[in-house]
Amino acid sequence: MTEKQSARHPPDADASTHESPSLFGARTTIEHVEEGSALAPKFDAGGLIPCVTTDFHSGEVLMVAVMNREALANTIQTGEAYYFSRSRQQLWHKGATSGLVQKVLEMRIDDDQDCVWLRVEIDGGASCHVGYRSCFYRRVPVGAQRERGGSLEFTEQEKTFDPKAVYGDAPNPTQL
Repeated sequence: MTEKQSARHPPDADASTHESPSLFGARTTIEHVEEGSALAPKFDAGGLIPCVTTDFHSGEVLMVAVMNREALANTIQTGEAYYFSRSRQQLWHKGATSGLVQKVLEMRIDDDQDCVWLRVEIDGGASCHVGYRSCFYRRVPVGAQRERGGSLEFTEQEKTFDPKAVYGDAPNPTQL
């Protein structure tokens, strides 16, 4: 088998993980990681990988979160977005509480496989726990824009849903 062929068919992931043994490949060579056809994600020292989530149709950035191995595996296996909540220190099925489930229509991995991009559709159209469509609902003035002041500018004028009606007394995940 040639080097290129072996990069495309890496050994199975460590059997001690919860996902199926062939879901994640080993990171054997740079060529394998950058040019191979096997998913071999690089999790950071805390076991996490960043994930950018965008609207499938508009391309709008909805949120940035992190995934652990279990969240990435669940997302691949179910076609719905799972993340790891750093504030709650637990697996998080996006929309399980609010009903605003993110249906993954496409998943991509970057060149060195250390960042995930999800392209999703959402019933109800919102991703932000504050009630806005996107978690990026404020613009930061930069450069010459700062001549008008440095205050954050709201890019969404109305909330998509009322967070109190959806989440009730659940603790707010925002940490001070």
